[in-house]
Amino acid sequence: MTEIGKGAFYECSSLTAITIPESVKKMGEHAFNGCASLTSVTIPEGVTEIEVGTFYECSSLKSVTIPSTVTEIGLLAFFGCKSLSSVTIPEGVTKIEAGSFSGCSSLTSVTIPEGVIKISTQTFLDCNFLTSVNIPKNVTEIEWMAFDGCSSLTSITIPDSVTKIGWKAFHGCESLTSIKIPENIEEIGEDAFPDGVTLIF
Repeated sequence: MTEIGKGAFYECSSLTAITIPESVKKMGEHAFNGCASLTSVTIPEGVTEIEVGTFYECSSLKSVTIPSTVTEIGLLAFFGCKSLSSVTIPEGVTKIEAGSFSGCSSLTSVTIPEGVIKISTQTFLDCNFLTSVNIPKNVTEIEWMAFDGCSSLTSITIPDSVTKIGWKAFHGCESLTSIKIPENIEEIGEDAFPDGVTLIF
């Protein structure tokens, strides 16, 4: 067995655990979408992409092991995994697509790999227990609503490589008091930051 097909376990709401064979190299889109009772999963080495909606609304998922072979985390991959408190993103990951961790309301910290050059739209939307996140020095753009609603985020360092900060990128980050704006910034979208935050240029 080398592949888990598209929607293979779609809305298997009573599934609590699964062992994925080491031979598996591909998991299709929405493979575990809506497996609301699934609590943990280990993705085997050799898988290179976590595809669109793979773990969408796996609301009981507390831990996931992502192998070093993964280079891309797809659109809405972990959307609504509200029990996920921590995740280690491998250094080889270069692309994290829109909404991939949106609604992961128990997530407290995350380290984004150095190879990532863009923080996509709504990547961490409403991760309201997220207190710390690093933005790698190679990132050039933080897209719209990327961190919107991260109300526990108390500080953020935006590297000088960033030239564009999108609409509402940090809107709703009510615990932020000040943000240093990168030297090379070219564009800041409307409502990018919460009211009352001090912007340091």
